[in-house]
Formats: sequence, C-alpha cells, structure tokens
Amino acid sequence: MTMILKIGTRASKLALAQSRWVKREIEGKYPHIQVELVRINTTGDKILDSPLSTIGGKGLFVKEIEDALLEKRIDVAVHSMKDVPVELPEPLVISIFPEREDPRDALISKGNRLLDMLPPGSKVGTSSLRRKAQLLHLRRDLDLVPLRGNVHTRIRKLESGELQAIILATAGLKRLGLDSRIDQRISSNQMMPAIGQGALGLEVRREDKKTIDLISFLNHGPTEITVRAERAFLKELEGGCQVPIAAIGRLNNKNLHLKGMVANLDGTKVLKDEIKGEKNKSEALGIRLAKRLLDSGGREILRNIYGKV
Repeated sequence: MTMILKIGTRASKLALAQSRWVKREIEGKYPHIQVELVRINTTGDKILDSPLSTIGGKGLFVKEIEDALLEKRIDVAVHSMKDVPVELPEPLVISIFPEREDPRDALISKGNRLLDMLPPGSKVGTSSLRRKAQLLHLRRDLDLVPLRGNVHTRIRKLESGELQAIILATAGLKRLGLDSRIDQRISSNQMMPAIGQGALGLEVRREDKKTIDLISFLNHGPTEITVRAERAFLKELEGGCQVPIAAIGRLNNKNLHLKGMVANLDGTKVLKDEIKGEKNKSEALGIRLAKRLLDSGGREILRNIYGKV
C-alpha cells in the first residue's frame, strides 16, 4: 500500500528546490512512499517592501508552515535554518539536519569585481543587518541598498543597472544552479555568515515518532552539532533580525571550533570571539561564547538596540 507523506514548503524557487531534494531522497529510499509538496505562502513572502528587521524578523517565514504542521495538514516542514527562530512551538521539533551546503556569503557584481575592487560609492544590495554591519565595517565608502525578494528578483536588479553588486547566500545560489554567477565567495573571516546559513532543518510534530524514524536517515551529525551550537549562541544573546549577529561552527575530529560576532547597526563596533571544545558539548560552547561576547561589549550593543539586557 502506498503511503503519502506531505511536506510543507514555501513557494519560492529556492524553497521548492530544497524540498524537491528532500522528496527525491525519501522516495528513493522508500519506493512505497509518495511525497507530496504542499506550497504555503508565508507572511515574509508577501511583504516585500520592508526590511525584515522592521516587520517581525525570522518567524515571518515559518509561522504559517508551523501552523499547518500543528493542524496536521502536513507531516514535515522543510526550512532554511537561518530563517527559523530559536524558540519553537512546544509540540514541534527540528529533528533532522541534512548535510550543510557552503555557509559563506557570495558577491555577484557588475564587471566580475571582488569586494575589495568595488569603486567607492558603488550601490550594493543586501537583505540583512548582519551583512550591512560587516560591509560598513569593511567598506564605509559603499552605498548599501535594502534588497528583498527572491534570488532571481535580486539578480534582475543587478542586471538592470540599479545596483553594482549584490550579496546572497552561496548555498541558495548553488541549490538553484546559479553558482557560476558568483564572483566571490566571501571568507567568513571577512563576513561571518548567519546562524545556520547553508543548512536545512526538517521540522515535525514531536509526537510523530513514525515520521521522525522514517526521515532520520537524512540527518548529518556534524551539521546538527554545528547548527545547534550556533543556535544556542543566538538564543543566549536573545538575537533576531534586529541585531547584527553571526556565528559559524566547524568540526575537527572530536572538537568543535565556534566563531561568533555581535555588531552595532552602523558597523563601527564589531565584536568577534571564538571557542573550542568537545563536540558533545556543542550547545554549552555556544552559550559560553555568547556570554564572553556579552561581557566584552555585546551587552552594551544589545542594550542600545533593544533597550534591555
């Protein structure tokens, strides 16, 4: 008997590419399972004329999909982990972390220029405060322009001459088969990526053990360890889209190397630190790194932005 598994996904080309990969993997392993993709329009997809930091942040891309999970209209949700808030509804859990794609940011520019080669005053499109703060820290002579919309929309704005360069996630470009458009994969030493950037997360109902067991083969241990460390770092900082926060974890045998960053909005103060420790204590390491950054000036940055901490 054929079993039907329903996967909830955003309707963008990138989200569908990611969900179709999950669909192929599941159907390839289980011939008796038919996977259906359920397209769900989220608030974040509908509001394209305002920066995320002013309209509610990360949860705008997942709430409607989580509602569908809670109402049992779907069995699994496929998310880009950089879009997922650190607090999930209690009945839900991110149980599966497929192998991470390249987490770095990517520059696409007119004339195939690198970041250091962009002429002063160049208009650069970017969608996040994290990128903006780090760009201002590196190149205060650039004109940074807010940029929303899907990947193809952003590229069209570059091609139309509105912008001289745009910054996107390398992972998204690769998943869309657009990696040949990349002029520079920006080192994480120059621009630290978003929490969970390049990683997918499969969200399910905590009680649905059958589905969790079915899709468990997709989990990639090193990705889960690093992303959980990064999210613990973010949670300790009480961070969201209103604050430039970044982190990236890497495994070296049994050890985790985690780097983190907190910056003020104009990029005049960028705090970075790193920590190493046993990989089985990844979330504790994320919390420790966050506390170190809070003590070294991060608390003041957050207080100025949030008016608390």
